[in-house]
Amino acid sequence: MRDKLLIGRSINTGSWIHSLDPRAKLASMLLYVVVIILVSSWPDMVMTALFSILVMWSTQISFRYYLKAMKPLRFLMLFIFIVQLVTVKSGEAWFSIGSFTLYQGGLELGLLSVLRMALLVSFTAILTFTTTPGKLNLGLEGLLKPLNKIGMHPERLTLMISIALRFIPTILDETHKILKAQASRGADLKELPWKDKAKMLVSLLVPVTVSAFRRAQDLIHSMESRGYVIHEPRTSLHHLTWEAKDTAFLMLFVLLGVLVVLV
Repeated sequence: MRDKLLIGRSINTGSWIHSLDPRAKLASMLLYVVVIILVSSWPDMVMTALFSILVMWSTQISFRYYLKAMKPLRFLMLFIFIVQLVTVKSGEAWFSIGSFTLYQGGLELGLLSVLRMALLVSFTAILTFTTTPGKLNLGLEGLLKPLNKIGMHPERLTLMISIALRFIPTILDETHKILKAQASRGADLKELPWKDKAKMLVSLLVPVTVSAFRRAQDLIHSMESRGYVIHEPRTSLHHLTWEAKDTAFLMLFVLLGVLVVLV
């Protein structure tokens, strides 16, 4: 089950994007989200898609990993597409079936919405594919350091994210063990009808939740026994350095945003 998990997994191929400062990648991804929101026409979409494919290709990571990253949201994409087809009544009417009429505007808006979400999910996977969780949290903490001036502590947020990323594989392994134990007792999830699967998942949720709280409690005791205090000054194993290539990478996204606005 862990082999199928892509969240928080880094794939080191030695590309130049892997060597970038995590702060540059985080800031670039935020700009990319803004660009995706601004995309509202096919020229914008084609330009953004070509840019995204070029950057993904530069990571030297197989495109099948990016396709796997957006696979969990395929039903949500299909739902959004159907909603746009049914609700949007602009443009030329192409054909009618009973009370349903397909309009050109609905089809175009549905395709744009699906492509927008697919690009957003697959492209932002670069962030976790090319950056280890530790460096990712270090970069996020560096970006949020100005919040210290207004009394907010980014260390708390980055610690929460780090623990959450490390708990995901552990919880999945625990779920896999419980599923195997239930299957050995004759309750195989794959062979049950949908109604029984729903009941079984409810019974699965309780032991997994209890196990997660138990592990969290053990982690708290472990950190306290080692004298961990969240707001105390600490040294870091990795020190971030901003270089010219980080500025160039960030400027590429600024240029993309300017082009989308102009188009």
